[in-house]
Amino acid sequence: MSSAVPAILPEAQDEEIPILDLGPYRAGAAGALPRLAGELRHALAEIGFYFIRNHGVEQGLIDRVFGEAARFHAMPLERKLALKINEHNIGYLPMRAATTRHSTLNANNKPNLNEAYFVKRDLPPDHPDVVAGKRFRGANLWPDDLPGFRETVVEYCAALERLALSLLPVYACALDLPPDFFREAFDEPQFTLRISHYPAQEVVAENEFGLAPHTDTSFMTLLAQNRIPGLAIRTRAGRWIDAPAPAGAFLVNGGDMLRRWTNDRFLATPHRVINRSGGERYAIPFFFDCRIDFPIVCLPSCTGPDNPPRYPPTSYMDYMSWYQRQNYDHMRGEEKGASAPY
Repeated sequence: MSSAVPAILPEAQDEEIPILDLGPYRAGAAGALPRLAGELRHALAEIGFYFIRNHGVEQGLIDRVFGEAARFHAMPLERKLALKINEHNIGYLPMRAATTRHSTLNANNKPNLNEAYFVKRDLPPDHPDVVAGKRFRGANLWPDDLPGFRETVVEYCAALERLALSLLPVYACALDLPPDFFREAFDEPQFTLRISHYPAQEVVAENEFGLAPHTDTSFMTLLAQNRIPGLAIRTRAGRWIDAPAPAGAFLVNGGDMLRRWTNDRFLATPHRVINRSGGERYAIPFFFDCRIDFPIVCLPSCTGPDNPPRYPPTSYMDYMSWYQRQNYDHMRGEEKGASAPY
């Protein structure tokens, strides 16, 4: 059964973020799947965000990852730069090294006031994709002097991958598709954990954000709740609201991949980050996507004679290559002039 966390105007339905209880579904209760699918359908078609509780990820593990985030970003800059981000979107992205250019929500953005460390599936050095240099399938760049860091991060990624996979039948049913519809597409899902650090913005300059207004690229983003506020969500009415943070819940949203796949039936809702707390803020969003080369073509339940596909087919590989060229300074020289995969 879902409830809702009011944002600013409790009477405005599009400004409430529903909380979905996974407990009955995870327990296999009769009727739980279609009921949860209906709640998710409303959340993603009307709001674009929802919370989940009783998700099965231990709070102790979440707390340990936040601790590792602080420990990583406390390292001297030269040690982090030794792990500098590469073409696979793996490694350390320095402060102000990315500018949100792909979004039309806010013009003339200054470089984002955050630093981040990116991790993907922990492939061994002899994995065929690693050996072949396949884009976005490289080996992770781990610090060699943070005992326990790698183990904790890998454990967390595995827990969130299991959680995301468990939600796929709910997404399928919410889209009027068979529960196993997404099985092939996610037979080896692509994921990215972004371990972010937002310093306090004592003075908020014009067009300077911790993370400028944007939509995620993902099929699904899972965000553990942060004790330090800063995230704001843009409602369909165009109002920016501070995201609440119910204890023990994950905030989940769809991104551009989900929006494209569903022909705009499900939303990719804009959001931004400004850290006005006066302290250091850390975030650990987990971006979950289908297999890297799976063709993302308009779903059969999301098109018809009066609703043709709005987007050409794409893939994670093609879309993320374009995204990197647009937003990451170290990739700006690659394939200049390449068009967006729209």
